[in-house]
Amino acid sequence: MAGIDWEDPYCGEGNNCYRLGTDEQGNSYIALAGAESHFLTDTREALQQMIRDIKAGRADHLL
Repeated sequence: MAGIDWEDPYCGEGNNCYRLGTDEQGNSYIALAGAESHFLTDTREALQQMIRDIKAGRADHLL
């Protein structure tokens, strides 16, 4: 998506890589690296998904 400034991916061994980004209005975004066109923004849903991924061991590198 144009207008989102994506940071370098956060990756762990054998885990998915996540990218965090922000737009010009200061909104935050999170997406799997390579799938930035399908993202979550700073919503309750995004936080819940991140918590589910951490519990499943897919995002432990974000801690």
